[in-house]
Amino acid sequence: MLTFRPIRPEDDAAVAAIIRTVMPEFGADGPGFAIHDPEVDHMSTAYSVLGAAYFVVVDETGRVVGGAGIAPLEGGKPGVCELRKMYFLPAARGQGMGEALLRHCLVEAQVLGFQTCYLETLSGMDQAIRLYGKLGFRPLCAPLGRTGHGGCDHWFARELA
Repeated sequence: MLTFRPIRPEDDAAVAAIIRTVMPEFGADGPGFAIHDPEVDHMSTAYSVLGAAYFVVVDETGRVVGGAGIAPLEGGKPGVCELRKMYFLPAARGQGMGEALLRHCLVEAQVLGFQTCYLETLSGMDQAIRLYGKLGFRPLCAPLGRTGHGGCDHWFARELA
């Protein structure tokens, strides 16, 4: 059984390993992808700031198998957050945890006062793209903000109110 909880410092290495394992699986290991973000090795610190939150998914043994977070959109308008670094190891996929965690992140975003949630992804992440559509995200024609993720080719937003 999978559950999720807020990230802790002792989760940082596991989360970094998941990001570095999953992103190349989808061809997202070159320039312009989140795998190179400085926060990858220090996720608990990066998401401990005001307006940010990150949650890890753990299996029945307590092993971290995925995660997702929200934070203000860099270079975006006030009131816009970004869904960030939502990745799951293969063994954790297809069990409904992605939807549960995304719903939780959206509620958390509202609690933090955001009105819109933005996200970026890329072709090939078909399961994630279907989930975003199911939860009301609408495709955009161009990226928002300054995320530095020029390798992404799909952008979505969802109003939170």
